[in-house]
Amino acid sequence: MWTVVYIAPNKREAERLNRHLTEEGFLVKLRAIGPPNSGNSCSIEILVPESEVDEALEIINTI
Repeated sequence: MWTVVYIAPNKREAERLNRHLTEEGFLVKLRAIGPPNSGNSCSIEILVPESEVDEALEIINTI
């Protein structure tokens, strides 16, 4: 099961965190919150597998 570990305020921030987590070896999914045509201005949920939540949060908190 995938779990939300962070909600980024925009696509740019989400992609930055996605890149960082992926480099650390995490599986990551991004999911937009809001209308499908909102582009870069919508918030983005960052999800990782439930078993990796604690480790992913440690990485996010050190960025």
